[in-house]
Amino acid sequence: MQRGEELYSGKAKSVFASEQDDALILHFRNDTSAFDGEKVAQLDRKGMVNNKFNAFIMQHLEANGVTTHFLKVLSETDSLVRKLDMIPVECVVRNIASGSICRRLGVDDGLVLNPSTFEFFLKNDALHDPMINESHIATFGWASQADIEQMKKTTLQVNQILSKLFADAGMTLVDFKLEFGRQGDTLYLGDEFSPDGCRIWDAESREKLDKDRFRKGLGGVVEAYEEVAKRLGLQI
Repeated sequence: MQRGEELYSGKAKSVFASEQDDALILHFRNDTSAFDGEKVAQLDRKGMVNNKFNAFIMQHLEANGVTTHFLKVLSETDSLVRKLDMIPVECVVRNIASGSICRRLGVDDGLVLNPSTFEFFLKNDALHDPMINESHIATFGWASQADIEQMKKTTLQVNQILSKLFADAGMTLVDFKLEFGRQGDTLYLGDEFSPDGCRIWDAESREKLDKDRFRKGLGGVVEAYEEVAKRLGLQI
């Protein structure tokens, strides 16, 4: 299937029209960015790794009862996904404190959170993705109350499924973000799930195996992503 018109270009992915009116082509690029685009680089193989990694995770979630927008892999860097009306809200679960929650609340990096925390953020780079609550979402019409409840329920379900998946492979799912969208009457998990949008640590050493390696200048970013994939049994 050939890419059609480019409809959107984000920091690490582009979206193209497809031959199907109800589907799009998600193209994973080698671009890598952090700090709202202030730090940018090109990393060889990253688009390919994230495309295959995302397909693996989405298929695993589908097999465990989560409805996603993923349809099939088209090429090394492209996947076919359902065309969604995206909700401009990010759903974040944190199992261990790291990153922004430490700066906001003054808690120690590495603190195990029991129970895990759940947060909503407005997807808006210009505003630095501010944290919001259910009242904001309802008042400004970003999502219905039913969608709010479903997004939270599904995000917590994903946390249970993927925490076990990573734990069984000797890793800890520290935190992650999800995005959702609608096609008709159905709410789907959209966007992607890759080491770009979550934190993954080695369970014993707590070595970082995610985009924090890029944020903190640790190097070996794509190699870390490939290591995560290898531990999950995914051939890259």
